Amino acid sequence: MKKNLLIALLLAVCVQTAWSQDNYRFTDAAVFPVYGKAHSEEGPRYRRLPERMNGVIRDRLWSLGTNSSGLYIRFRSNAPEIYAKWTNTGNHMPHMTDCGVGGLDLYAWINGKWRFVGSGFEWGAIKADHKRKLVANMEPVEREYMLYLALYDEVKSVELGVPEGYTLEQPKLDSPRSDSPIVMYGTSILQGGCASRPGMAFTNILGRRLDRTVINLGFSGNAFLDLEIAELMAGVSNPAVFVLDNVPNSKPERIYANGEKFYRILRDAHPDVPIVFVEDPLFPHGIVDKSIAEEVRGKNEAQAALFQRLKNAGEKNIYYLSSQGMTQPEDYVDGVHFTDSGMVHYADLIEPLLDAIL
Repeated sequence: MKKNLLIALLLAVCVQTAWSQDNYRFTDAAVFPVYGKAHSEEGPRYRRLPERMNGVIRDRLWSLGTNSSGLYIRFRSNAPEIYAKWTNTGNHMPHMTDCGVGGLDLYAWINGKWRFVGSGFEWGAIKADHKRKLVANMEPVEREYMLYLALYDEVKSVELGVPEGYTLEQPKLDSPRSDSPIVMYGTSILQGGCASRPGMAFTNILGRRLDRTVINLGFSGNAFLDLEIAELMAGVSNPAVFVLDNVPNSKPERIYANGEKFYRILRDAHPDVPIVFVEDPLFPHGIVDKSIAEEVRGKNEAQAALFQRLKNAGEKNIYYLSSQGMTQPEDYVDGVHFTDSGMVHYADLIEPLLDAIL
């Protein structure tokens, strides 16, 4: 009897779900603008790197470049509910939420500010095809929306759904402003590890705070100062500032060998654009782990030496950000990657510098 009742309840839920979706009108999000890319070339829509780099750069670097970290879709709607269907590869990492790895994150423009209103993720086994009601029970008034995409997965498609009779249209508001982006290069932390949801990656936090598109070129474990990435950054139209946060992945010898070459590519293309050099975080276990403490010290010394060499050579519009005060000891998932509080503290540290530069 109990088993039959459970089956009946499950069937009722399935029927209700199907009925609900039948009353939604879905639109391919490809008709709406996507922001946060370092290029405007044709190819898969939700990849950070252009197709021409496939087979040219290292395989691992290319694979990470297919992840959609930092990309966001903008649209406008008067619907009381917003639904999403999306497809990705179904990536999973044990130290990061599935919502952060492969989910979506919805923000609405409310009272002159971007406010978090709903996230897209699903309970159960890891899979590649998803559908989720992002937000519901709203007053049916016109709002602007921003949908952040997955941090550590390749998003292959996105559809947005609203109930029949409601609008789903192009945005009217240019926010975050997109005409002069902040371009940030770095490691797994910059890519978004380990934010609980996409909107909590510090690049996305900064984008909302500074009202400026941030191009996220974070490559987990692979910020090796590849000169091809410098060329890509140099090709960004009208950049506001470049941020070089590669030190956690860059050994001193790599900084000495490629640091100035990487910088020179950016500077030759953009003589007046500010460039910020960032130190390696002081990881909490460095207080007892002598090896990691020495490693971080050596990397930061190499970064400081590169900066000072450029200053001594007369380079202008360059800035240096110390990692002192960047995070607190409890800001880490595994001693290396940031929790949401770590992301906020990092944003707190760099925001005043970027604000002054901008």
